[in-house]
Amino acid sequence: MYDLIEVLSQAWAMRALLASLMVGIMCGILGCFIVLRNMALIGDALSHAILPGIVVAFMIFGYSTLGFFSGSVIAGLLAAIFITWIQQRVQTKNDAAIGIVFTAMFSLGVIGISWISKEQGVHLDLKDFLFGNVLGVSDEDLYLTLGITVYVILSVILFYRYLFITTFQPVIAQTMGISTQVVHYFVMLLLSFAVVASLRTVGVILVVAMLITPASTALLLSNRLKRVITLAALIGMFTAIAGLLVAILFDTTPGPAMAVVATAVYLLAAFASPSKGLLFKYFRTQKLRRRIRMEDILKQAYRQHEQGNVTYEQLHSKLSIERQDLRKYLRILAKKGYLKVSEQGLTLHEAGLNEATRLIRAHRLWETYLVDQIGLNEEQIHEEAEKYEHLLTTEILDEVDKELGYPKTDPHGSPIPARMEGVEKSIWQLVFGDKAKISQQQPNQLITSDLWKLGLLPGAIFIVQHKDGEKVEVKLEEGNVTLTKNLAQYVNIIPL
Repeated sequence: MYDLIEVLSQAWAMRALLASLMVGIMCGILGCFIVLRNMALIGDALSHAILPGIVVAFMIFGYSTLGFFSGSVIAGLLAAIFITWIQQRVQTKNDAAIGIVFTAMFSLGVIGISWISKEQGVHLDLKDFLFGNVLGVSDEDLYLTLGITVYVILSVILFYRYLFITTFQPVIAQTMGISTQVVHYFVMLLLSFAVVASLRTVGVILVVAMLITPASTALLLSNRLKRVITLAALIGMFTAIAGLLVAILFDTTPGPAMAVVATAVYLLAAFASPSKGLLFKYFRTQKLRRRIRMEDILKQAYRQHEQGNVTYEQLHSKLSIERQDLRKYLRILAKKGYLKVSEQGLTLHEAGLNEATRLIRAHRLWETYLVDQIGLNEEQIHEEAEKYEHLLTTEILDEVDKELGYPKTDPHGSPIPARMEGVEKSIWQLVFGDKAKISQQQPNQLITSDLWKLGLLPGAIFIVQHKDGEKVEVKLEEGNVTLTKNLAQYVNIIPL
């Protein structure tokens, strides 16, 4: 650690650190638009295509940072123009056009550097341009990098709205009078600047890693563009500095070290990102599987409930679930208030009946849709319906129901349950002395049936006589009726 601090206290190390910091921020910010506009391959092409510009600039100006900058930018823009011309005028695929131009220009640059280097007294090392030489950054290189970084950041801030709309909605941008082609070439210009600024730090080959990897990492962590840009800048800064420190500690080349660190950060985000990471995706998948299993249990229990009795052995024989898993799922469903498990068997509560009814409605509606709208036969639809019944929302089911003309039965002749209406005001919400009447509209036929058994017919007027934590007693003209909490909280009433 002492040796590292001693190295960083030297002037050349401070210049290298500052250059790496600026390149990381600049490439991170610009890389967001490169990735979102699917220009990663173009970025790779421009980074290679600037070599002829460096050769020509060296022949004219000698070893000049400003000369290299001018030659590189001109070469980059010429490459962009050639690529666009081939894509638009010649019947060649886009990626092929990019490959043709950048390989040709890169080859010319390599040939030029090799030819110049043969002359006596000339030192133009191809390796420095390909892989960078951040430890040899001069004050002139530092000022140029600072100027380009500031220019890129200000350009993104000032033209953010144009960059945003042409990236996500190019057709709307054109209708608004915004030239997508001008913005495209402007991004190419900024990209050329970024490549030139990165020559000393990571070189023309690895600059793509600094442009693409931090931006891709940020996109794994957020979906909001402004936040993505900020994260990409921070990640780019961290990977550039960390790569430089790794290179100093292990006495290796800084450019490749930065690329490796950037990739390591990306892999970490790909694994642990809260929204898109593999780890959390695994947990979400497991949670979905558990929910599907419990919904299958509820649906099967409902079918047995219709036949008169629900037992554990019947459930196990009908479902391909291990006994210990079935017991675990039943305990969870009981805690949620969907059912009650006893020695006599299983008793579905109103909440469980409602959820099972929703699933059966989804299953049978989707089967009807597959037959009527898709044209499948009855033998092909069951497995599809089994899969999608767990994913269809109430809104989607309502649209399907409307599209089908509100069918009463599915292709197998089974009745399709009506939509579960919400409980606007329930008996359970009333207090002692409240007066109300039973609504004509109840959430489902099972509740209507239970009320009929108790003598609570639609339109019946009652007064709340007693209520505790488990039941409520109401007074009718014919006498008193007691309802359990599980039933009372789902009975629609009209207060009087």
